[in-house]
Formats: sequence, C-alpha cells, structure tokens
Amino acid sequence: MSDLADPPAPGADEDLPLVDRCLSGDRAAFDALVVKYQAGIQRLVRRYVRREEDAEDVSQRAFLNAFEKLTEFRRESSFRTWLHRIAVHLALNHVRGASRTEPLAEMDDLPAFTNALETSRLVAAEVWTRVAERLSALPPKQRLTVELRLFHELSFREIAALADCSEDSAKVNFHHGIKRLRGLIPDPGA
Repeated sequence: MSDLADPPAPGADEDLPLVDRCLSGDRAAFDALVVKYQAGIQRLVRRYVRREEDAEDVSQRAFLNAFEKLTEFRRESSFRTWLHRIAVHLALNHVRGASRTEPLAEMDDLPAFTNALETSRLVAAEVWTRVAERLSALPPKQRLTVELRLFHELSFREIAALADCSEDSAKVNFHHGIKRLRGLIPDPGA
C-alpha cells in the first residue's frame, strides 16, 4: 500500500478535500480556496460590474456568501461552478441597480486578447470595445454563456449549471452568441 493519496478520479472535484476541511472548522482551508479562485472571480465580476471598487466589493461578498452557505453546498456541481454561480448572481443583482453607461472595457483586459488576435494593442482595443458593446446587447443567457466560455473557459456542463439550463441549451446559446459577434471582427482578407 502506498503512502501517496490516490489522484482524484476524472471529473472529480479537486476542491472537495478543502471544502471538507473547512466544514470541519479549518478556516485556512477556505483561505486556500479564496487564494485559488480570487483572481478568476474578480475577472468574472468585472465583466458585469464596471467600477473596480464595486467589483472588488461584489467579489468579496461572493466569497463571504460561499463561506456562510458552505453547509448548503450539495456537491451536485463542482465547488468552482457553485462559487461562480454565487458571483454571477451577485454581480447581476448589483448591475440591476447600476447605470449601464460606464466604460465597457479596460486596457488591462487586452493583453491576452491582443495575443490571440496577433494584432496591435490599439487595433485590439478598438475590436475589444466593439465586441464588448455587442456582448452587452446579447440576450442575457447568450451573453453569460459566451463570457463564461470564452473568458473563464468553463465547460458547457458548468455553464449549464450556472445558467440554470441544459447543456444543449448552453451550447445553442453559445453558438447564437458567437454568430452575432462574428460580424465584428474584420476579415483579414478584405
């Protein structure tokens, strides 16, 4: 018998040991989850909540809600998906009361996008602004699906859990959202 722990089974939630430790009173375990997901949750929230201070506040509330409701985590989805769902709901609730006239994109959001398009930062900024404007015009489920898939690299199964829809519905929403966005990126051959 080996002293090494068995690796998690494919599809298993690698965060469950930390969740279990937290539920048994180990606060450092939840701190580890915060460290692991904080940057991603803040990026997710910033897609909806444009002011940096508000985004930080909503992100902190997402972790606080997760900590307070950890006993309600039913493990029907991964901890990551559950946490993303909390953050999305808080961000959407925040936006319902906020103005939508704030800037759509920050220059800090551009480096990965610039590299993916292999274009200059200035052109990427223009394209990103146009894409962000079009994203905000998408129906809510399409917008959520496209953002979670492209910016947060969630699986369609995880997106379905977050968006309260089937996996097939998430795929359809993504397809239609991408189809609407496709016209924004100039054809390099034109």
